Amino acid sequence: MGCVIALILWTIMFSPWTSPYVNFWVMMTCSGLILTTYSTLASPGWWKDLKMGWSDIAIGITLAAALWGIFWIGDRLSSLMFDFARPQVNMIYGMKEGENPVVLTLLMLFIIGPAEEIFWRGFVQKSFSKRWNPTTGFIVTTLVYGLVHLAKFNFMLIMAALVAGFVWGLAYRFFPERLGAIILSHALWDCAVFIWFPI
Repeated sequence: MGCVIALILWTIMFSPWTSPYVNFWVMMTCSGLILTTYSTLASPGWWKDLKMGWSDIAIGITLAAALWGIFWIGDRLSSLMFDFARPQVNMIYGMKEGENPVVLTLLMLFIIGPAEEIFWRGFVQKSFSKRWNPTTGFIVTTLVYGLVHLAKFNFMLIMAALVAGFVWGLAYRFFPERLGAIILSHALWDCAVFIWFPI
């Protein structure tokens, strides 16, 4: 049910038939709050996996920096291989046009980034891993995370979601006790790739 809700919310945000009628950042913030609430109701106590020591902070920062580097390399390679790559990336960056970068930074740091990881890793991947096994849970969650972005009809966005979902999912697959570090990495990466150091 949670994945169906996410699919509906992401479709509203990204579909060319609905996205012109909503503010992406308001919708993304509301979606994050809805999914966090759903995760809390469907799986009370998820926060017990949440800790944030110095090692988690270091891992979160390192993971965010490594993922930014992967995307930087991926952007250069894809631009060489595909004529459509850079225009599609520019379309993604166009979503922040006219928005206050300070407000976006705060939303990504404290709501959007954390909410996505609480839902996708802390709830969805954890639930799928219990239903099947940790590896299957990781693979299915990564694929679903990529698929909910299909409504944008943007190949680069879908690939970005798959790559990022793979990295965060793999981290959670082997270190589920590091959910705090994964949340931090997502929040920092969002800010880095969109605001601080755009690719």
